[in-house]
Amino acid sequence: MLVQESEIREVYGITEEQKQRIMDFLRGAVYCWCKNRKDEWFAARDLLGGDNFYWQGTPMLALYEKSEDVEQAGKDAGWLLKRVINNDKRRFETTKKDFVRQYRWTGEEENDL
Repeated sequence: MLVQESEIREVYGITEEQKQRIMDFLRGAVYCWCKNRKDEWFAARDLLGGDNFYWQGTPMLALYEKSEDVEQAGKDAGWLLKRVINNDKRRFETTKKDFVRQYRWTGEEENDL
């Protein structure tokens, strides 16, 4: 869950099943980041760009196929990532740096409070 309240937008143009698969995929990426890079800030581009830019064979491809626009697919991925983080039992800080939304796990979960 996000420590600070923040707007979360809906993503349209994909099915609910596709959306759920994407969010499950993103949750796995977030958990991997938290395990391996605890205390480091991350953004959608850290999880889905760079060496991870090749979306073929992943649920993420549906975002590109709906618009055939890499920039729009990235924005949609960012909104879905924000929803995943906000719905998680872990607590995350968020900030915006250089027009990019970033997150960091606080090390706490809802049950710890």
